[in-house]
Amino acid sequence: MSFASNYTTLIFDIGDVLFSWSPQTKTSISPNTLRKILSSPTWADYERGRISQVECYTRVGGEFSVDPTEISRAFQDARDSLQSNEELISVIRHLKARSDGMLHVFSMSNISAPDYEVLRTKPADWSLFDTIFTSAGVGERKPNLGFYKAVISSTGADPSRTIFVDDKMENVLSARSLGMCGIVFDDHSSVVRALYNLLGDPVERGRQYLTMNAKKLLSVTDSGIFIRENFAQLLILEATHNQNLVDLNDTHRTWNFFQGKPLLTTEEFPFDLDTTSIGLIVMGSPEDVAHSVMDDMLNYIDDDGIIQTYFDHRRPRFDPVVCVNALTLFYAYGRGRQLDRTLHWIREVLLHRAYLDGTRYYATPECFLYFLGRLLEISNDVYLEAYIKPLLMERIQERIGVDGDALALSMRLQLCAYLGLRNDVDLRTLLPLQCEDGGWEIGWIYKYGSSGIKIGNRGLTTSLAVKAILEMQQRFPSPLSSPSAVSAVPLVEQAYTTAQSPPEQRKSGSSIIPSPIATSLSAGTM
Repeated sequence: MSFASNYTTLIFDIGDVLFSWSPQTKTSISPNTLRKILSSPTWADYERGRISQVECYTRVGGEFSVDPTEISRAFQDARDSLQSNEELISVIRHLKARSDGMLHVFSMSNISAPDYEVLRTKPADWSLFDTIFTSAGVGERKPNLGFYKAVISSTGADPSRTIFVDDKMENVLSARSLGMCGIVFDDHSSVVRALYNLLGDPVERGRQYLTMNAKKLLSVTDSGIFIRENFAQLLILEATHNQNLVDLNDTHRTWNFFQGKPLLTTEEFPFDLDTTSIGLIVMGSPEDVAHSVMDDMLNYIDDDGIIQTYFDHRRPRFDPVVCVNALTLFYAYGRGRQLDRTLHWIREVLLHRAYLDGTRYYATPECFLYFLGRLLEISNDVYLEAYIKPLLMERIQERIGVDGDALALSMRLQLCAYLGLRNDVDLRTLLPLQCEDGGWEIGWIYKYGSSGIKIGNRGLTTSLAVKAILEMQQRFPSPLSSPSAVSAVPLVEQAYTTAQSPPEQRKSGSSIIPSPIATSLSAGTM
């Protein structure tokens, strides 16, 4: 499954894409009437080069009861208003330059010969285009298929490797019907994002984003407040194995969620079993330290046998995801059976889908399922596999194709890859969510238990997205079928038509990409 771009051809419309113009003129002709003239059969003949400008203006004047001289003045004003879209042209120039000559850029425009002559006098980087095809020159107009076929024939472009951008849906539809990847130009930023995503390597771009923002991958609340915390930093480190990306306060024993002063909560915030369990594993703490901390943790189990969240008896809280992460620590060091009652409850949560609305501290169902998969992968325990894995496979398959943010999708994909389930559906949804800067949109992972304020981290989302793509690529090397159509907007489920491949059962105890941490623990302590 390769994600390097296979596209070699870009075709752009000119009017309302590469150039903007105003239908507001100094004449008596209203913008509405001017647009109606542009949509008339007479104007279509004019753009095909079948009639002259004089004949066109005369015929249109009769059809719309307007003096032909007034029509001439109105279109002169429209020509004067033409402005090149330098932002988009700059993006195209960048994409073409970095392609090492592999990307060819063309234009297709419904435009008359006289209007095209005027257009070429406007300041723009015309050298950017290998060829510009006009309706007057070809004798065909969009959306008629003849125009597209003439361009394909003249350029030798492979439609399946061609991206077509136009502001009119009917023109994009015709391009798609011939096998091109069609983008409707309805929003500049989303179109630019789509172009970068279609023409770039998502893994390489994601890594560049992380490198460019190293040590600055802060978490943020849904109210826009930035938070320095350890939990996301630890997960970024676990996903990337790159210490240079993160900023951590390593306590060498127990961990606090916050770095420094707590925000939006009590002034004194206790150390917690959740961050501590993650920290001890990710940082590869010495066995004596880990065992000492686990001994302390056993003092925080309630009457139901469920391990708690905080090293503080004044805060009796429990959460399924926290329980899973504590179980992971105990199983990693061969002490999982000490939390059997917690494990039993976790399986009940999984069995009865109690996680579907998230948990007290975690925002999505995927958080619970993802960390359960992490438990299985790190523990490599035969008993756990038999007890949890079959049911976990059922539950994650139920989530495939369900709406989710980029973090939820990445977690879902990583778990599918670990369990041997090909998931093209969610992969196709995740890829277009990559932003122009190479990072993925923020996804919500946890929340304040009392207020419900959500916390996310673009660095974490990007790290897990990159890892999910790589794991899917390594687990399923066969190509991801290329859709013939994508939308420029992030929500593209409806644009893709792909069938989920049958699940492939993994061998017991195996994993796709065993983390060095999990491997060393398995070899040394279990």
